[in-house]
Amino acid sequence: MSGNFANWAVQVRRLNAALTELAPLAEAIGVPAPACSDRPADREWHELLAHKLMPQLAGDPWLVAAVVGGTNIGKSLIFNHLAGEDASAVSPLAAGTKHPVCLCPPGFDDPATLERLFAGFELEPWHASADALQDSARDLLFWRVGKNVPQRLLLLDTPDIDSDRQVNWRRADGVRHVADVLVAVLTQQKYNDAAVKQFFRKVAEADKPVIVVFNQCDLEGDREYWPHWLETFCESIGGRPDLVYVVPYDRQGARERRLPFYEVGSRADAPLGQPVSLRDDLASLKFDEIKIRTFRGAIQKVLDPRAGAPAYLARIRHSSGQFDAALRALSTTEMARVDWPTLPAEILVGEIRDWWDTHRSEWARRVHGFYRTLGRGVTWPVRTAWSALNPPGVDPLEDFRRRERHAILLAVQKLLDELKRLSEVGNDTLRPRLAHLLRGEARAELLAHVERSHAQLQPVDDHYRQFLRAELDAWSQDNPSSVAFLRSLDHVLAIARPAITVSLVVSGWVLAGGIVHEAALQAATHTATELATEAALTGGIAGGGEAIVDATSSRMRIAAARLFTRLQTRYTQERAQWLATWLEQELLGSLLTELKDGARLSDSDAFRQVEAALAELGAPQPIAESVA
Repeated sequence: MSGNFANWAVQVRRLNAALTELAPLAEAIGVPAPACSDRPADREWHELLAHKLMPQLAGDPWLVAAVVGGTNIGKSLIFNHLAGEDASAVSPLAAGTKHPVCLCPPGFDDPATLERLFAGFELEPWHASADALQDSARDLLFWRVGKNVPQRLLLLDTPDIDSDRQVNWRRADGVRHVADVLVAVLTQQKYNDAAVKQFFRKVAEADKPVIVVFNQCDLEGDREYWPHWLETFCESIGGRPDLVYVVPYDRQGARERRLPFYEVGSRADAPLGQPVSLRDDLASLKFDEIKIRTFRGAIQKVLDPRAGAPAYLARIRHSSGQFDAALRALSTTEMARVDWPTLPAEILVGEIRDWWDTHRSEWARRVHGFYRTLGRGVTWPVRTAWSALNPPGVDPLEDFRRRERHAILLAVQKLLDELKRLSEVGNDTLRPRLAHLLRGEARAELLAHVERSHAQLQPVDDHYRQFLRAELDAWSQDNPSSVAFLRSLDHVLAIARPAITVSLVVSGWVLAGGIVHEAALQAATHTATELATEAALTGGIAGGGEAIVDATSSRMRIAAARLFTRLQTRYTQERAQWLATWLEQELLGSLLTELKDGARLSDSDAFRQVEAALAELGAPQPIAESVA
């Protein structure tokens, strides 16, 4: 941990800001904010960060020095000596001070700062020394400016920590949390008191500086016992004080605020010297080092890998992982990964032919258009005779739509089966969200709905047609010699179109004594150039053009085959994406969005900022048990 308080404060503020940003995101995936957690450890470290560390990190550090001890040992007298005035009421009755009081240095009179600093107490102006003696169920803290209090020092007088009043115990714990330095007032009768030792044991665990003041001492008769008292006290609390003072029993000197304080070393075995000013000693403390040391216990709680902020991050990472697992289980892209049928060649060839038609000259387009219509008319008797003698074949487009519909229904059924499985054995993140999706007749309704939606889906939409033509344009640019060859052939055959059309019809009218084959009808309505183009672009799937393809080059044929494969692959991808989108919109709704957001949280900027801030402060890595 850095010894520079300003730099250290920046790191703590960075951590607090990052946690504030992360908390609402974590709540969305089932990890409560630390302040609202049902885990006491979460609330404890967050309380220390928000109400102990943060209020004291603005500006120069100041020290809260609390005078604490048992009943009737002169705490208020010691406090008044430190204050340089009769601030606290001195009562011979037990448990006189019932509420803590605070004296601030001149110029330190900002109630808002004090409220942040003394979180857990209700601040009230301190008008009279008797204010702190009143009974009240409220946890009050009275404050005012003390004219003799050193700068950057706040002095607290506190209720007895050994009182049988439980409210005093709660207020003592509040004082222990907010104090930076604790002045332990002990006597021969109270140095071994169980309640006193229990209080300071917690102080030692937090590694807060302790200054021991043995009050009401016989400077001659008790001198050999001070080290024993101190050693017993230290062994009981598990820590050692930073400074030790002894103060003689002097009723008159106490009343006149002229008690001498003798510093006797950290083991109380130094010889008595000249009296010193405890107030000046407090003012000369190294504020930066003490403040960081004071905060060390609090920041260790925050950085605890089992119970602090690292454990909180580990739970977020674990929950985010559950969301990621659920997301992968419900990936509509994977669910839509079925044996998708390919687009019928006739439809794809038709789209290619339309594209080629736009690349002809106006003259060639008119000639080919006229004779294409003529060819359909001339071959009408042949097609009629063929239909009369043979049952009508399956329409390629209708067959494709039937097979595609079957594939879609299988994909949806597969998804529903997976949803049902996950609802029975899935993680706690996913299980409750699936109950709504699988209610009642949801399965039958969904299958009917997807079938209706598919019926309205166009075989080739404008988006795919734009992609296809862009690919064909790119192919034509990459294969200029092939396109030039086809275009020249198109012009030559446009001139010979009448003879080609008639010859194809006549030569195919009777073949081996039978009706002309359907392939002849296909050829009769298209030019040799069109057949060559189809063969070039599709690898010869339409038939009738292989000789021309071979006459060009193998490079042209390979490029055309690759193009055709890309067109078919893209078509399948777009149809699968339609199904994935439909499933997300019609079935899963906002569930996928929630899962995506949750799955990304452990990689989000907010999460990584908390990780980085913890690393700067030296947090150890969280351990696996912390997610439980």
